[in-house]
Amino acid sequence: MEVFFNTDKNIEGKERVETYFTTEIKKDLKRFEDSVTRVEVHLSDENGIKGGANDKKCTIEVRPKGFGPIAATSTEDKIEKAISSATKKIISKLETKIGKKQSVR
Repeated sequence: MEVFFNTDKNIEGKERVETYFTTEIKKDLKRFEDSVTRVEVHLSDENGIKGGANDKKCTIEVRPKGFGPIAATSTEDKIEKAISSATKKIISKLETKIGKKQSVR
């Protein structure tokens, strides 16, 4: 399973976030590693330098074998929280789509 990160110009510390969360996402999606071929993480700061509450957006798109792409989005005040929240949502969608039988592995 490959994990790719795409960020807008307003995301600071892209390398740190990418390194840490690639490992975390792979760990969180481990039970689906036989079914998911690709994970794309899209990060953006919707307000840029203006700031604001809940302006960090994370969209995670996964490509499971035999299905079309599945995506989940979360908007939070910190990019780390947005990634964690979107990951939880995508896990829920994968469990529904692929089947809960794989979640007991």
